[in-house]
Amino acid sequence: MAKKPTKRRSAADQDKIIVEALRGVGRPLSAYELIEEVRGKGVSAPPTVYRALQRLIEDGLAHRLESLNAFVACDHPHHHGKAVFAICDACGSVKEFDNPAAVKSLQAWAGKNDFSVRSMTMEIRGRCGDCTASHE
Repeated sequence: MAKKPTKRRSAADQDKIIVEALRGVGRPLSAYELIEEVRGKGVSAPPTVYRALQRLIEDGLAHRLESLNAFVACDHPHHHGKAVFAICDACGSVKEFDNPAAVKSLQAWAGKNDFSVRSMTMEIRGRCGDCTASHE
């Protein structure tokens, strides 16, 4: 029996599937959770997903949250490689916000200390407003 030819997706198509899945879920996803999300769209190989995530991060369309070992779509693509996140320890919600003053301060420190910044992701941990209010 002849092997059925497989149709390969372009890297751009894979990236689009991955970023749409990240946006659609609306919460941080591990790479393996992401694979489960996109499996039905024909993207199921871990190396393919990791390469797509790397491209999306390099293009400023996604971020890796180090403390959660998870990925999120970028809400503020204009800050390219510099992001600030508030992560709720109670419910797990993640909010991305733009704080040019914090980024500028850290870049100034880096410059004064002869440190070349490649990327910058700040993670603030605590409780979101909803969890704080429900805990009172």
